[in-house]
Amino acid sequence: MEVSVWRGSGGQGAYEIFQVPAQDNQTVLDVVSYIQQEIDPSLTYRYACRVGMCGSCAMMVNGQPRWTCRTHVKKVLTAGRLTVAPLRNLPVIRDLAADMDPFFEKWVKAGGVHKPGRSRDDAIQQVSPEDPGRVEANKAIECINCAVCYAACDTVAGSPDYLGPAALQRAWTLYNDVKVTDRAAVLASVTGPEGCTNCHSQGSCTRFCPNELDPLGSVAGLKRALARSFFGGKG
Repeated sequence: MEVSVWRGSGGQGAYEIFQVPAQDNQTVLDVVSYIQQEIDPSLTYRYACRVGMCGSCAMMVNGQPRWTCRTHVKKVLTAGRLTVAPLRNLPVIRDLAADMDPFFEKWVKAGGVHKPGRSRDDAIQQVSPEDPGRVEANKAIECINCAVCYAACDTVAGSPDYLGPAALQRAWTLYNDVKVTDRAAVLASVTGPEGCTNCHSQGSCTRFCPNELDPLGSVAGLKRALARSFFGGKG
């Protein structure tokens, strides 16, 4: 099996071709690990759990963002070839390891940090699981910040300042959290040219989310809330 792997750092690099033996039930992460362990120990990449829980092994596989530990080679192999690269829309540290700092900086900029309205001296707020806001918030809490949606987003590719699907999905989760008292502040953090209104609704974020979440739906929710707020309706 012919495998083209991106090698380089600092915006400079090229693909290097390796020959890797094909095996049954082989994942793309298995292929990358084989190259590093058996052919070139200098290959740099990132992974942790190997079972689809952490998301740290996300890479571009034949041009699409995927968790490599869950991606079986036989399902993505094209004419006996495989291409592996670091996640797009992020700086490259080296080889297949992308720098996640811009992704998390935008997550924080979008108000991703929970700011409760009560202190430790107050009674714990009771939240009903049937509360409409809680139901809506629950739809996105399984996001593990793997940045697959961010790499899939063409708006990020064309507008580097755009906050991106994961950050906006987090904002929508907090907007619907009854424990968050300043909902207006949440909306304020996602307005402007880098915010939710810049989403082109192409849906790649939802299509490629490994946890089958719907970032596009969350962004649409923010747009609706922003419109209601603008026209004086209830946020």
